Amino acid sequence: MQHPPCVVVCRRAKGAAATVEDVVHQPAPMMTIAELTAFLDQEFPQLLDGGRCFFVESVYPGGAAMRFVAGSRHLRPGGTVSGPSMMALADLIAYVAILAQIGPVALAVTTNLSINFLRMPAPGDLVAEGRILKLGQRLAVVDCSIRAAETYEVVAHAAVTYSLPPCTL
Repeated sequence: MQHPPCVVVCRRAKGAAATVEDVVHQPAPMMTIAELTAFLDQEFPQLLDGGRCFFVESVYPGGAAMRFVAGSRHLRPGGTVSGPSMMALADLIAYVAILAQIGPVALAVTTNLSINFLRMPAPGDLVAEGRILKLGQRLAVVDCSIRAAETYEVVAHAAVTYSLPPCTL
């Protein structure tokens, strides 16, 4: 049975927010890798301009992981992956982690993204993990780690807040 969007948030009493412990005890995410990929392709076709470079690799209760294949268009002078490319990855993994838990809600939007660039990643793939810290009725907060796929060193860390649309049950 497919649940309506916002089921994680709406089944809680008014004013009560889900915590990461609540989300982790969910039996399974509401969306699969294939469903998330299809949703992103449909709602954000611009992500495919120049070829697919973002790949959802896993979804699990309370989070998700994805791979970013950084091509030459994502590099900055000095031969490193650009900051804007890593910010896009942090924003996208946060969105994917949230959607995996609440279902296909296109109108969830970023309200804040704070990122720390820790190391200069060499050209190549980056792997991002998004873990939901809070999933409330109106806001979701996601902790994002971005690692170089080759060395698995953390190259950036972000905290991302999303505004969730009101539930329409």
